[in-house]
Amino acid sequence: MIKAAIFDMDGLLIDSEPIWTEAATEVMQKVNFQLTHDLKLQTTGLSIKLFLEFCYRIQPWNTPSRDELEQEILTIATRNIIAQAQPMPGALALVKSLHDQKLKLAVASASPMELIEAVLRRLEIVDYFETWHSGELEQHTKPHPAVYITTAAKLGIPPHECIAFEDSFTGLRSAHAAKMITICVPNAEVYDDPKFDLAHYKLRSLEEFNILSVGV
Repeated sequence: MIKAAIFDMDGLLIDSEPIWTEAATEVMQKVNFQLTHDLKLQTTGLSIKLFLEFCYRIQPWNTPSRDELEQEILTIATRNIIAQAQPMPGALALVKSLHDQKLKLAVASASPMELIEAVLRRLEIVDYFETWHSGELEQHTKPHPAVYITTAAKLGIPPHECIAFEDSFTGLRSAHAAKMITICVPNAEVYDDPKFDLAHYKLRSLEEFNILSVGV
């Protein structure tokens, strides 16, 4: 029986992936690193730290440090997400519907705790959520399952009684490894990639989700 729903945030609840890409593209120019479209697709869902590690393996640099670049990307993206980002189609209605059905709701994101809360307040849905948790607080973030396992523990619900909503393959791997029922909403450009068949259910939009299909 499903007792809780845990949501990713970026690209799932809020349309923030283009904003992260713009921030990263701007900052990476400082080290003459070109963020190509293919590279963007490969790194969707990664934390900034893991994104920078990925880039560094491709083209190492000396200065600024990765820590400095991480902070700058975060600062730019946070400012623009809070000011500009809009909810993904179906996100707000789904959150309210699941809350009405007495499921416990939470967010498990690679973004910092402060940004998660700011986004929930911007979308005016913070009161629907019992808790939220950041992979930054774990020794390993997504695709490791720790962020989902800890979030379920904070809810007091076993992972196998949770459904997890994700948009990226990185996040899907995290939730799947945590033994949750996974619902993935990939970007249209990668929807047909067979790697997303790892999900228990694959949707083109949160608007398609039917709780009866997974059982409550």
